[in-house]
Amino acid sequence: MRLFLSSWKLGDAPDLLDDLVGDVRTAAVVGNALDALPDPQRRQATGREVAMLRDRGYQVAEVDLRDHFGDAGALAERLSGFRLVWVHGGNPFVLRLAMALSGADEVLTGLLRRDAVVYAGWSAGACVLSPGLHGLELVDDPADTVAAYGLPALWEGLGLLDYAFVPHYRSPIPESEPIERVVKRYTRDAVPYRTFRDGEVAIVDRPSSAASR
Repeated sequence: MRLFLSSWKLGDAPDLLDDLVGDVRTAAVVGNALDALPDPQRRQATGREVAMLRDRGYQVAEVDLRDHFGDAGALAERLSGFRLVWVHGGNPFVLRLAMALSGADEVLTGLLRRDAVVYAGWSAGACVLSPGLHGLELVDDPADTVAAYGLPALWEGLGLLDYAFVPHYRSPIPESEPIERVVKRYTRDAVPYRTFRDGEVAIVDRPSSAASR
């Protein structure tokens, strides 16, 4: 299982992503963490992610999980054509529910365990791999899932990490202030967590049992 997890986009070590992916530079961009935003704003943000990866030499296409709600088989077939799945930031509750409704949670977990794809996520894209999302309501509104899909939020993460991923820690963006409250809650409740400043990344390479930051 290979993961590239970042607080902010490619972080300060984009070459580490390229090393994980190898020579087959095909990437699916998943922008569903922004599904509660107005469509023009969402498309603009996702377009920036696509352009960023293309600038690094990747062949990129967006995969919108909403197109696969209730059809996990079609999603599995679609994602199998990519070496990298890039999941960008936004609201982790919205992203997590989109993953459940499309079956992406199980599809991606299966692909990762077979080492068929590399998963790269920043901010919300990394947070959803945690055991749970409790505490992140101090930063993002769980009710955005109702606005996006008409359904309540899920609080269980994918559990591919054994700690809570905490992005934007003491970083020069507005989200940094509520992140301090998340850290205080996790410390109080003895929740295992790791903080990441913008620029920092975590690499998980299970076959070689390697992790770096």
